[in-house]
Amino acid sequence: MRDQKDIVPGSPAMVNRHWVVGYVEASAGRVPRVATRLTWRDRLGTAAVLWNIGRKSYRVEPGLYAVGRPTDKSPLLATANYKFSFDTLREALEGLDAWILVLDTQGINVWCAAGKGTFGTDELVNRMTVAGVSRVVNHTTVILPQLGGPGVAAHEVRRRTGFRVVYGPVRASDIPVFLRDGMCATPEMRRVSFTLHDRLEVVPVELAQRFATTLLIMLVFFLAAGVGRDGYSLALVQWPGIAAAVWVNFLAGIVLVPALLPLLPGRSFALKGAEIGVVTGAVIWLVGRYGLVGGAALWLLSVAACSFLGLMFTGATPYTSASGVRREIRWAIPLQIASAAIGLVLWLLARWR
Repeated sequence: MRDQKDIVPGSPAMVNRHWVVGYVEASAGRVPRVATRLTWRDRLGTAAVLWNIGRKSYRVEPGLYAVGRPTDKSPLLATANYKFSFDTLREALEGLDAWILVLDTQGINVWCAAGKGTFGTDELVNRMTVAGVSRVVNHTTVILPQLGGPGVAAHEVRRRTGFRVVYGPVRASDIPVFLRDGMCATPEMRRVSFTLHDRLEVVPVELAQRFATTLLIMLVFFLAAGVGRDGYSLALVQWPGIAAAVWVNFLAGIVLVPALLPLLPGRSFALKGAEIGVVTGAVIWLVGRYGLVGGAALWLLSVAACSFLGLMFTGATPYTSASGVRREIRWAIPLQIASAAIGLVLWLLARWR
């Protein structure tokens, strides 16, 4: 099967994988041994992905890998085939002997893949079967990331494979202590943190993803600004103000919402974004010295834009669930559309005054 061939030495899939440093002989065949120290190429790849460069192809081949010189008594840990997840795990295992089972999550991280179902029971069972882990280890324990829990039914894994699922700590850096203490996690290891640094890590991706759309919106507003009672003419004088208003909202929704997330009232991300939009729109109104109709239009558009960008942030946090996101989308999107529509009508009316 192709899954098995992916980890055979000399296979095209493994050529030029700089993180493969040799092979370990196991009952199921030769298993690639991976480095635990990341190189500049790994760091550069991660930096590029943070800016949405090569994100969809940033993955490793699913299958079984070795760290150090594992034996049949060494722990078996599962992770996603998103390369950043894989790199984080192998780096945390420096100095240890272990087996890494990489699931095919289509290049998505563990937490998101668990929500989508790709880091799930069927994929785990299938990958364990294909990799022949029951012939590689003489124990019946597989360690999963805690954030992968929503996608895996542990009792089904036990019934179908005979392996017991143990959930490891939230952070890969705690795995050495977790293993040393007999796979016992402290309350701190179970606690999901979402620091300012964690929240701002997703900003570059959002900036890159929304950049082209923002340019298009700016162009549309610039062209529409030429409409007036006397016909149409390019609004060159208004261009700096239009550009400033669009980009201020763009940055406010993408940067300020995650940065101020714990301080903003309410639990809804759409509401938190709207709160940023209220302030942003008011500042634009006052600084730009717009009249009542034009200022109200920009204020409503700011509320809609920042609320939408805040809502998009839900998929990048550990504070939401798939069902919760769907519920929020159902009521938030209609309100955002209404706010944007009224704002656009008022803005066009202001052109005719």
